[in-house]
Parts: sequence; structure tokens; C-alpha cells
Amino acid sequence: MHKKSLPPNRRSGCPLNASVEMLGDRWSLLILRDMMLRGYETFNEFLHSGEKIATNILSDRLRRLESYGIISSQQDPGDGRKMIYALTDKGIDLAPVLAEMVLWAARHEETGNQPLVRQMRVAKDQLIADVRQRWAEKHGNVTDHR
Repeated sequence: MHKKSLPPNRRSGCPLNASVEMLGDRWSLLILRDMMLRGYETFNEFLHSGEKIATNILSDRLRRLESYGIISSQQDPGDGRKMIYALTDKGIDLAPVLAEMVLWAARHEETGNQPLVRQMRVAKDQLIADVRQRWAEKHGNVTDHR
């Protein structure tokens, strides 16, 4: 079995630590939410999301998510000044994790977006499959991991 080496700045080899280092801030998780549920793929779309992320933070998080292989980017063929961001297979594999986080928060806190919460409670697997399918059709880089 091939043993993966730690990235140079990783605090430990703990899998939870690796997850926290890659995704441990709200902005990264909200960017992923917007990609999965809202279909966002441009800097401007992320910038105008409801949480009002600052441009410098957004730039940093997009670079970080790309450096970890969670998202990819390419120039917009119609406008070379714009970048198009897409989830990678590694990124789309986070869909069940984010769904569980939504359900956990809704169980323990007062939250909004109750239609989404109800949909996840009733048909979480279908919602995740729909997210995967949408991205596969649009980007052709997602495989089914059910």
C-alpha cells in the first residue's frame, strides 16, 4: 500500500485535521455550497452571494480550494478575463458531508431555508445524486460514487 506523505504545512496526519485544514473556514464551505446547490461558477456569482464575502477573502479561498484539488479553474472561452470554477471529483465527493452538516445544524439550531432541510430529510440521497448529475452534465468531470 502506498503511503501518502504529509503536505509541508500539515500539523498532523490525522484525517480530521486534514479536512479541517482544507475546509475549516466558513467561506470555503459556503463557496462549495454555492457551487453544488446554486450552480455558481464565476467570481462575480460568489461575490454576490448572501453572505457578502470580501473580494480578497474570496480570491484566497478560491486559490486554496484549487490548490487542494477540490475545485478547478479555466479561462472563460467567451471572455478571457474571467475564470470559470468547477468542482473536481474530490470536491463533488463533499456533497454528502455538506448535506450532513446542514441536517446537523437544522437539528440543533434555528436555521433558515427549511424547504432545503425538508428535502434533505426526505430524500438526501436523491438530492446528492442530482447535484452529481448536474455537475457531470455540465462539466463532464464527475463520476458517480454512490
